[in-house]
Amino acid sequence: MAEKIIIATDKAPTAIGTYSQAVKVGSTVYLSGQIPLVPSTMEMVSDDFSEQVVQVFENLTAVCDAAGGTMADIVKLNIFLTDLSHFATVNEIMARYFTQPYPARAAIGVKQLPKGSLVEMDGIMEI
Repeated sequence: MAEKIIIATDKAPTAIGTYSQAVKVGSTVYLSGQIPLVPSTMEMVSDDFSEQVVQVFENLTAVCDAAGGTMADIVKLNIFLTDLSHFATVNEIMARYFTQPYPARAAIGVKQLPKGSLVEMDGIMEI
């Protein structure tokens, strides 16, 4: 079995549970879910949905960087939303962070997310 390398950076929120920010096995990096916590304060960026999405992408970017990759290396992105009516906003903001070819993606409506977040994302990166 390939060695598991734990990825950690202070440029993204520290884990608030029994998990790592990311785990690298071979050339694949499994990114844990990120919610819109500001790394320096561990508080929600704001109650504004757009600001929360931007913060989640910034947190994912920091973990990708720490793993030696970029957002362009994400091959699968999972997006969890407490309100699927925000889907168009997610697409608009996602276009700032990704160019074609886009990663495979799922957008899933959920009842609740940690700390009252409106959005959470995780993914798989291939570097």
